[in-house]
Amino acid sequence: MKKNIIILFLLTFSVAVQSQKLQLEEIMKGDGFIGNQPSNQRWSIDGQKIYFDWNPKNEIGSSTYFVDKNNKKPQIVSSQEAAFSRLNFTMKPGSNIAYYIVKGALYSYAIKEKISKKLIQQSSSVSNLQLAQEDGILFFEQNSNMMKFNTKNGTLVQLSNFKSGKASKEEVEAESFLKTQQKELFLFVRDQEASRKWYKEKSDELKSDFPKEYFYGKNNIQGLKANPNGNYLTFNAAEPTDLKSEKMEVFITADGYNKSPDTKRKVSEANLTPIKFGVYSILKDSVYYINFSKLSHIKDTPEYYKLYDNLKDKEKTERLIYVQEPTYNENGSVTVTEIRSQDNKDRWIVKLNLAEGTFEEIDYQHDEAWIGGPGIPSYTYSSGTLGFLGDNTTIYFQSEASGYSHLYTYNVTSKKKQQLTSGKWEVRDVILAKDKKTFYLTTTTTHPGNRNLYKLAVADAKLQPLLTNDGAYETSLSPDETRLLIRYSYKNKPWELFVADNKKNPIQEQITFSTTPEFNAYAWRTPEVISFKAQDGTMVNARLYKPENSNANKAAIIFVHGAGYLQNAHNYWSTYHREYMFHNLLTDAGYTVLDIDYRGSDGYGRDFRTGIYRFMGGKDLSDQIDGKKYLVDNFNVDANRVGIYGGSYGGFITLMGMLTTPGEFKAGAALRSVTDWAHYNHGYTGNILNFPETDPLAYKKSSPIYFADNLKGELLMLHGMVDNNVEYKDIIRLSQRFIELGKKNWTLASFPVEAHGFKETYSWVDEYSRILNLFNNSLLEK
Repeated sequence: MKKNIIILFLLTFSVAVQSQKLQLEEIMKGDGFIGNQPSNQRWSIDGQKIYFDWNPKNEIGSSTYFVDKNNKKPQIVSSQEAAFSRLNFTMKPGSNIAYYIVKGALYSYAIKEKISKKLIQQSSSVSNLQLAQEDGILFFEQNSNMMKFNTKNGTLVQLSNFKSGKASKEEVEAESFLKTQQKELFLFVRDQEASRKWYKEKSDELKSDFPKEYFYGKNNIQGLKANPNGNYLTFNAAEPTDLKSEKMEVFITADGYNKSPDTKRKVSEANLTPIKFGVYSILKDSVYYINFSKLSHIKDTPEYYKLYDNLKDKEKTERLIYVQEPTYNENGSVTVTEIRSQDNKDRWIVKLNLAEGTFEEIDYQHDEAWIGGPGIPSYTYSSGTLGFLGDNTTIYFQSEASGYSHLYTYNVTSKKKQQLTSGKWEVRDVILAKDKKTFYLTTTTTHPGNRNLYKLAVADAKLQPLLTNDGAYETSLSPDETRLLIRYSYKNKPWELFVADNKKNPIQEQITFSTTPEFNAYAWRTPEVISFKAQDGTMVNARLYKPENSNANKAAIIFVHGAGYLQNAHNYWSTYHREYMFHNLLTDAGYTVLDIDYRGSDGYGRDFRTGIYRFMGGKDLSDQIDGKKYLVDNFNVDANRVGIYGGSYGGFITLMGMLTTPGEFKAGAALRSVTDWAHYNHGYTGNILNFPETDPLAYKKSSPIYFADNLKGELLMLHGMVDNNVEYKDIIRLSQRFIELGKKNWTLASFPVEAHGFKETYSWVDEYSRILNLFNNSLLEK
């Protein structure tokens, strides 16, 4: 009888699969099935052409296309023009001459005449091109030193003379007694020494203006930058670290021999590096360092120290910091920079006095979790929104002081701080117009899942809507700021390019049509973005895929996006496009699917962003369980037939769900999962869980490997063997725990040629076939 039931189920499932319009073998081709969407869109330097990378013929890689006023249909360009269109030009506003570097050589480009000219090409390449205040004066880096180049007369001057290692000392003779004896006995020796001394004194009177040598030992010199008037250079001198890197084994190689490349350093307090901010005065030919010991709160200790006996009474010392490359006003008279504590809990914006080697604090922001948010990067060595308005005395920056990332100004003369935007939404991107009095802002004003474009004049700080439909707009201004280049998408409509006039609700002319006939043949769902209340009262957004009532099978699947700080319950095309199509396939089969922006996700402000501090697998997991309850209460879902899956951070949450809330989910598929956070990378993990040496409790309660004995339900684990992000070793360590504990209800699928992001279609098909089989076999009634 049981055998007959199994045969009947298999026949029923076979018919169900055959009746589905979507096939895994097709949707797992990704863009090969959808159509390759345009990317890297940009205006030509003269604003006459629009360039973009595109692959409408589904070739091995993308090519560069263009459109202009005369050619509305995209046309492919030559490889030379394609390379030229990608150049990073450096120029002053309104100038006809731009400068750029290609393969270590310096060029100028006359925009109107369309003529390039090679200015410098030497065996030592040049880099780090910067403009001086004076027209025609350039600074660039060569051989780890800053050079000054006058394009008008062709003179090239080396401004600094930095060298690694130590200055050589005069050799000390071992037989000092004999040397002294020779001077005492022989007039000839005494006369020779007097002659050498006289000539050296005369030589020293003829001072050279070539910079003195500055030896920086074993330190690493980073971020060398000149101020606009060329009087000062600034840099960071970082002490070298000798930390062990993780290694990865590669089995499938061209020559048949295994390879073991390094991947990353693991999270550790040892990654905090002493770094000094240096100033080289070109006029004084001297190097000095700015002392930041008087920064406010520089000696504050984190709150979590109070939880540990060995830390709560620890002597307070200055925390290690990192100083960003300075930002200058147009004439170099005002210098500001952002400083980050290396534990990422504090950010200062300061005004620097390079001549005196002093500073004045402008703005301070503290976060007991970690500093972050749009325009305020979450990593110590990255910089955020910081610049000068046209008056040369007012800076603008973003801050999460209100709980959401907003735009602020500060006048360094009047010391007046002003918040330009406010509300329970975020400023995502900031573009300062040519007049330096107006901003173009991408915001979430209308909905957390939208990316809309507004114009804002500093004078009145009023948002003027330009593009506000649901979806996402990626926009760039033409060089004359009269036109908008737009990349737009919606929930079920992939990214396409449009061009429009720079005005409110303009008519948008579509440039690209990328989707394939096969993709267009299916009626893709527009999943509803819903909100449900989590157990702590927080409102959580999610994408909901509902089957027709007549087809609903009472089973549900919860998808957990990766990255942690990422948004997927939004109104535009998802980076998880294969998963989006897979969810359509699952819904066709009768499943209800919920895709949750859990705690820690992007787009919802500071409190939501840091809701996982010191406990990954806490509120981010309970949000999944609350989402399940929402489905059970509202959509006739059987609480005993709910599965969960996700990749990377989503795989981690899947493991935590299966191991820390056993029985909550009937089945789980964990892809490329972190199993022990002490083995993940430094920047990401150190923000959220602090460091294993100082906060071991946070790591232990956040790592699935400690809860392996609780496994209940069917667990499928899938991992690429050449994953240099979450190493294959992660899943091997958890597998060994399961083996030692005698667990049987788990399976591991390994993919020998895949890294963290899978590439090969056959791997995607194999992976998602296993996931589909897991859910069909575990969640459907037999």
